Parts: sequence; structure tokens; C-alpha cells
Amino acid sequence: MRSKAPIRRPEFLQQVHEPTKKYLEEWLDAPAHIHHVAHRMANPPIERPLSRREFKQLLESLAIPAQTSVVHEKFGYGVRTAENGDQLVVTWEAHTEYYSYQVWHIPDNPSAPLEFGPITFPGYHFPFSPLGIAINALDILITPNTQVTPQALKLRMPGPQLHGGRVFGEDISVVASFTPDENGRERYYVCAASRELLQPKIAGLIDTIVSIENYTHLILLPYQAFTTAVDQVHQFEQRHLYQRNVITTQLEQATSQKLQKWLTVLTQDFMKVSRLAESMRYKLSASVPYERIVESNLQALQEQPLPSCRLISDYIRHKTTGVSDGYQQLMKRIDALEKDFEGTISVIRTKVDLLLQDHNIALQDQNLKMLASVDKTTKSQAILQHTVEGLSVIVIAYYLSGLGSYVFKALHEAGILHSYALASGIFVPISLLMSFGLVFIGRKILNKRLFNDH
Repeated sequence: MRSKAPIRRPEFLQQVHEPTKKYLEEWLDAPAHIHHVAHRMANPPIERPLSRREFKQLLESLAIPAQTSVVHEKFGYGVRTAENGDQLVVTWEAHTEYYSYQVWHIPDNPSAPLEFGPITFPGYHFPFSPLGIAINALDILITPNTQVTPQALKLRMPGPQLHGGRVFGEDISVVASFTPDENGRERYYVCAASRELLQPKIAGLIDTIVSIENYTHLILLPYQAFTTAVDQVHQFEQRHLYQRNVITTQLEQATSQKLQKWLTVLTQDFMKVSRLAESMRYKLSASVPYERIVESNLQALQEQPLPSCRLISDYIRHKTTGVSDGYQQLMKRIDALEKDFEGTISVIRTKVDLLLQDHNIALQDQNLKMLASVDKTTKSQAILQHTVEGLSVIVIAYYLSGLGSYVFKALHEAGILHSYALASGIFVPISLLMSFGLVFIGRKILNKRLFNDH
């Protein structure tokens, strides 16, 4: 019988090879004003579907038609065209640890002036606060056919220092200040010599910028918890070093009460360190791959310097260099501290086991002596019992013989028995057998009743 061929699922190949943002790039154009916001999910398996549902509500609130909206499992977008021809493009994207929104305002008139601040699409407002902790907020202007000097940009961007460069090996400039404005957003200014040069690079450029920003902030997000954990680990290390010195000097003469006290204290400290380790692993474990993502995107920019600006890559590397290594070093210290606690607890438990073994040996010797004494007493009681039973046989036989002699003497006086002395002599062994039988039957009855009672 031929086996059935396995069912092939072409959807998997489509998911692998098709672009994630299929059909979106045809809507993106320049000039454009973009708001980007990213939020960290505390419980991604639960909050990711909630954010998807939240995005659907956003599309309804902004009156985006279903014909120009797409919602997949981890990505969605919607496009709305105003009466004046302006376009509003809203995107949602869910990642492993965070999800993000982008709102694009693309004016119909390419010469219309764009400024940082609120989106000026007719009637637009963001209707709710997204779920989770905000890790990033960007305000991005894209202006083709424009070349703005750094001196002019300083008037439009907060902060004492501008960072920027030419990217992608083209005449495309990106400038940022990395200082939040009055709305809490970092500002990016993107310009190019022509729209034709900028338009095919828009999607990749914005994705690169927001990826650098998002993952940089995710790396730095647990830094405060990291510094607190460093102090806690230092305190535990000093505390355990003192405990280990005390235990080393007093272990040989330690009593069971002191050993129990040590075990209680060490176990409590070990549990605290374990909880700290699990918390830090959850917060810091992703820092290494995030750092690689940031570095790969910085290299993808192919950044070249601009006059009067520091490179964006220099600023990002300055903020992130050594942070992930510090996180991993902390995890190594916590792991080593856990092993130290386990080793010390193991030594004390070994000492407790040895004390219990000595106690059991002493108790066993005492039991053996007690058993020997009981055995000796039992033997003495058995000898005494046999002696008493022997004497009882003799006494019973004596009384039976006496009673028998009275009977034989009475029969002799009555002329029935010729010689009562001969009859009395013959009756003596008979009385011995009778007394022995009585004693044997009585002991058997007593043993039977005792066993039945037990």
C-alpha cells in the first residue's frame, strides 16, 4: 500500500521569501513628516495580540478604509487620503520584545513646508496611549531637493550638539540631536539633492534609523536595574565571604543548633541571589544580540562625516560600548555567587550527615547493649520458668501421692485393698505423669491465650 505524500505548505516559503512590508513601499514618498513610537511589552505572548487588536481600533478611529489597510500577525498598515490630496500612512509592527507605530504624513504638494511637532494631516490626532513602557519616540522630517546647513538646523533641533552624516554612499544626509524636544521626541532631519535619489531609499533608511534607536534604547533600558544589582551582588559577596570565614574556623566544633542556624541563613541568602539572577537574566539576556543588531545597522548606513557634525555612529557606540559586556560580567558574578552558596551549603550538609551518622552509630551500640541485656534477662527468666515448672511437677505429684495414699488406706480398712503401701508406691510414678501432663496442658492454654490477645 502506497504511503500518502506529506502535505506541503507553500505559505512557509512565502513567509520566508516575501518582504514583510509587501505593498507598503508603493505608498511611501517624500517629502514626509513621520512620528515613530516604540513600546516594550512586559508579557509579549499576551500583549502582542492585544497590540494587534489595538492597531485595528486605531484604523477604525482614523477612518482608514478597509480597502487600503492590511493587518497580518506581526505587521499591519493603513492608508487614508484627505480631500486636499494629503496621505496618512499608519503602520504597526510587533517584534520579540517591543512593538511600534509609525505615522507618515505625505503632503500632496511637494513644496508644502513641513515642520517638527504635531502631524498636520487634516483632522489627525492619535486617539489613545499604547500599551507598555515607551522606549522610543522620534520626530522625522524627510525633505528632498533640499540642502540645509548645520547652522540652520541648530535653530530647529534641540540640544548643544548635532550628529549626522551622509549615508548609503549617496548624497543623502541624516542629522539628529539625540535631545528630546518639548514633546519628548528625538528629532531627525533627512534631506537629499533630489527626490529621485531619495525615494527608493526611504523605506530602508527609516527602518535602519528606527532599528538603531529602538535597540539602543532596549540595551540601555535595564541599566538602572543593572547598577542596583551590582551593589546588591557586592553586598552578597562580602556577606558570604564573612560567613565562609566564620564557618571555616568553627565548623569542627559546631553543634547541631549552630549548623541549623547556618543552613537557615545561607539558604535564605541563596534564594535571594537566585531570584536576583532570574530577574537579571530576563532583563539582560538579550543585550548581546541587540548590540549586534545596532552594529549591523550602523555599518549598513555607510556613514560619512558632515561639516560641524559628529557621526551618528560615534554617538551610538559611545552610549552602548561596554554596556552588554558589563551585563554579561554581572551575570557571571551572580552565577559564581550561586555556586559559592551551593558549595558552602553542601559542606554544612555533609557535616550534618556525619553528625547524624555518628549519632546513629552510638544509638545502634546502645541498642545492641540493650538487646544483649534483654536477651540475658530472657534467658534467666526461661531458666527460672523451667525450674518453677519442675518444682510444680514435684509438688503436684507429692500432693497427688498423698491423696492417693489416703484413698488406698481407706480401701484397705474397708477390706477392698490387700496392701495399701504397695498401691501407694505404684501410684507415685503415675502421679508424676499426671502432674507433668497438667503443667504441660496449662502452659499450652496460657500461650494460646497470650498469642490470641496479641
